[in-house]
Amino acid sequence: MKHWLRSVFVLAALAFSSPAAAQNANTFDIWLQNFKKEARAQGISDTTLNQAFQNVRPIERVIELDRKQPERKIGFNEYQQKTMTAQRVAEGRRLLAEHWTTLKRIEKQYGVQAQYIVALWGMETSYGRNTGGFDIIASLSTLAWEGRRGPYFRGELLKALRILQEGHVSRADFKGSWAGAMGQVQFMPSSWKSYAVDDDGDGHRNIWTSKRDAFASAANYLSQRGWQYGQSWGQQVRVPQGFSKNLMDRNVRKTAAEWARLGVRKFDGSALNVKDTTLFYLVEPRGGDGQVFMGGPNLQTIMSWNNSNFFAITVGELADQIAAKDGAKPAQKPVPSVLPAITIQPPTNHYNN
Repeated sequence: MKHWLRSVFVLAALAFSSPAAAQNANTFDIWLQNFKKEARAQGISDTTLNQAFQNVRPIERVIELDRKQPERKIGFNEYQQKTMTAQRVAEGRRLLAEHWTTLKRIEKQYGVQAQYIVALWGMETSYGRNTGGFDIIASLSTLAWEGRRGPYFRGELLKALRILQEGHVSRADFKGSWAGAMGQVQFMPSSWKSYAVDDDGDGHRNIWTSKRDAFASAANYLSQRGWQYGQSWGQQVRVPQGFSKNLMDRNVRKTAAEWARLGVRKFDGSALNVKDTTLFYLVEPRGGDGQVFMGGPNLQTIMSWNNSNFFAITVGELADQIAAKDGAKPAQKPVPSVLPAITIQPPTNHYNN
């Protein structure tokens, strides 16, 4: 064996058997013993525990990803260029048509328009193709043991063990993201417990391989979180020059009539529907070249799924594109949402401005 190769093996062996590595392994083993006691006390069987934790060790990559801070934050335009592509729109339209009967039945049952279910499916896992390759038990164990957010992930791990014990997914298929998000709609175990649905009637809430269960689970989540059927998520709008940035806040909510009196218009410059009494708020995404969006309650519901303006607005626009009658289109080139300066009439006492 060449000297340099022998040296590599020696260094690797030393690293593996170093006091720090041994201490980490011992620490995890002690943590796992204590966790198993807690799991047993909560009704998790030894059979499940033995099946779940066979050969499970901490995953260093999971710790790296949990601690890693983004080197740079991308803006809204770059985000949409990566996520709302013409291909994703076209595939969403094809899958909406392919699963039309199932999706419309679920829409009627849960009161959530089918295009939003498909849009979330597309954004989360590229329509089921990218559901994650990390072992859920190993990932959650790593995060619960590592300690930065230990209590949270400890709770998620206990719920994951219940999923396994109840037979909703096989041990081999129990995979997902590094943070423990699972299946075609990327539910955390706690979301699975609260919102997953057995739509195909096989006795299991299988969001991994059953599209029917995944669709119904997504619809059930949105429905229980306040989705308002028949309403859109919102729209892109234009505001007058000099419009106060202080008004672009999700806590500042006004009716369309009230926003109209402040000079807000539809993106094409036409008037808002002032008969709509829904309360809307304005948001100007960072890095969006001045684009402004007016969101309603359904946008807030999407944000309960993922608390990101980028994600929620893109889901809304993707759903609009998927449901469009004039064919699939890529995201349009960003256009600043500022109208020429106009004279705004002072509000009457009828408006609380």
